[in-house]
Parts: sequence; structure tokens; C-alpha cells
Amino acid sequence: MNFRPMFSASLTRQNKRRRRIENTTGGGMAMSVYSEARKVTTHTLQEMKRAGEKITMLTAYDYSLARLVDQAGVDVILVGDSASNVMAGQATTVPMTLDHMIYHAQCVERAVDRALLVVDMPFGTYQGNSRQALESAIRIMKESSGHAVKLEGGAEIVESVERILTAGIPVMGHLGLTPQSIYKFGTYSVRAKEDEEAEKLIADAKVLEAAGCFAIVLEKIPRDLAKRVSAALTIPTIGIGAGPDVDGQVLVLHDLLGITMDFSPRFLRRYLNLAEEIDGAIKGYCDDVRSGDFPSDEESYTS
Repeated sequence: MNFRPMFSASLTRQNKRRRRIENTTGGGMAMSVYSEARKVTTHTLQEMKRAGEKITMLTAYDYSLARLVDQAGVDVILVGDSASNVMAGQATTVPMTLDHMIYHAQCVERAVDRALLVVDMPFGTYQGNSRQALESAIRIMKESSGHAVKLEGGAEIVESVERILTAGIPVMGHLGLTPQSIYKFGTYSVRAKEDEEAEKLIADAKVLEAAGCFAIVLEKIPRDLAKRVSAALTIPTIGIGAGPDVDGQVLVLHDLLGITMDFSPRFLRRYLNLAEEIDGAIKGYCDDVRSGDFPSDEESYTS
């Protein structure tokens, strides 16, 4: 893969972003909800939507990468059940357990100073049983010190959403392609392309907002539908494969960094090719060890 054009394009995008936030007089950060937020909360996200500021969200599953994500200024860190795919090598997110999610959330929480930390509730911990949903959410909050939980589904899970909210736990919704339901859909293709499913999605979004969700992820739906949903809600929408007319964007960190190269959906923009960089570094290490070049005299201790 030719990495140089990708890197140049990335620098061009960075320069454009830098110019957008410069003051015309001082060259510093423009006053904004983003720049003033020392700690991102659900209220911060509401303010960003009202101000027309885009929300950034990325996944993280471990301390080291979560620290880098937080230091870079991402608004929301999602401890996603996508850890099942990128960390555990599973084909779907279904195998993730509550204990798995709590462990990953604990690792990430230790690294986070600024971002809002949202934790996915895994399959089987909230569907069809609102009491279990509340117990699961309480475990996540108490044992991981996360800030909010995310649930997939619409009207069918609203009882669980409402019950979790009674404990004062913020809830993020998730509509469109819901990976925990992959065996129901049978495919990862774009959802809600037909009128009936599109209207249900809009209705579900309104139900989740009325129930008290502070934001909703919209995954892999037509951009015009995502625009309609975003305009119909007062809470933020965060898209992944939902076009530019939502209130924010989310990607899986390992996809963005080019660590996972066997997944290339249309919506994904890779900002690095770390798979290639890491491969070169490891091969260089092996070559140096085998040739006796590593460690050198400078890298060795003397008596």
C-alpha cells in the first residue's frame, strides 16, 4: 500500500481543521463548547448539538490506547462490545459477557481524564428483562466507574432504558445496524432503506429520546434518513456509516489506525496504516537480534 499520499492527505485535513479553529486576531483556540470543556459530560454533548459543534467519538479497550485517545481531545470514548472482534478475534459481538465489558472498561477508565466514558451493555444483559438490565448497568457503573451505558434497539428495549434511568445512569441508544442482532438480520448491509423500516427507525428514535436517552448512535443507514432523524431530535445523534448530517461521528479505533486491515466498509477512513508500520518494526527487531546488532554496546550495562 502506498502510504505517503494517505499521510499527505491527512496533513492537509489537519491544516484545514487548524485554520477553522484559529481566531482571526490571536491565532488561538476559538471559544467553543469543545475547547472550554475540561470534562465532557452528557450536558456538554447537548450544548455541542445546540451550538452546531460536531461530536467526536472513538472506541478504546485498553489503558495505553485509551490514554492517547483521551489526550488527543476526543469527546466520547466508547468501550464497545466490538472488543469481541478486534481484541478477541470473534466473528460477532454476541460472545461478549458482562465481565468482559467491565474488565475492558476498568482498563480504559484508568486512562481517561477528559472524555465521557460510555460502556456497551453486551448481548443478553438487558433484552427482555428490565430488572436484569438495571442490575447489569449498576454493575458496570460500580465496578468500572464508567459514566454511561449504551443499549441497542428501539421500542422493544425502552422498558429497560427507563428502568436503568431510574437509578440515575445515563443511557445512549443505538439504532440502524445493531450488531448484537446480526443473526436476526443475517447481514451487515445498510439498514432502513425501505420506507417501513425507515419510519420505524424514526419512531424508535423519538421513543428513546422520550424515555430519556442523552444521545443515539445511528449505524449504517442512508444519509438522508440520518439527517431526518437528527433534525427531529433535540438529543445528539452520532453516526457510523450514516453520512455527514448527524451531530457527531464514531469509528472503531483499530480501523481508523489501520491495525485491522481485513475490514474496509465504505464509511471507513483510515488515518494510518499501523499494520504495515508494526510489521516493519517487528521484522526489523527480528533481523537485528538474529544478526547480533541488538543489543548494542550502548544498550548494554557494564559492571
